[in-house]
Amino acid sequence: MYNILTEFGVSKKLVTLIKMCLTETYSRVRVAKNLSDMFPIRNGLKQGDALSVLLFKFALEYAIRRVQVNQDGLKLNGTHQLLSYADDVNILGGSAHTVKENAEALVVATKEIGLKVNADKTKYMITSRDQNAG
Repeated sequence: MYNILTEFGVSKKLVTLIKMCLTETYSRVRVAKNLSDMFPIRNGLKQGDALSVLLFKFALEYAIRRVQVNQDGLKLNGTHQLLSYADDVNILGGSAHTVKENAEALVVATKEIGLKVNADKTKYMITSRDQNAG
């Protein structure tokens, strides 16, 4: 994560403060009226923490930039065709093959930095003016 933050110009002092916020963190889970015992968070980010959202956005932006630098396929008609908002990413392409290649490239880039794409939440849609298009 340090490399990602420094690429976006985050100072070393701020990175140290972020590390301090994420070190030795604990959580509890509430189910109905029952509250679990505290358990340590060893990896990942705390659910619901404002800092978690910011760090996730940095990581996703870093992965998207790496894909755009390393792949020619993310351009269609001269413009980038990868749209993201929060944790939703839309990949557009001139063919199903192009979209698949771009999606695979993004999955590889996110995996390298510790993010994981949830295949169960992944959807795709093919649109065409050709009525016989698959």
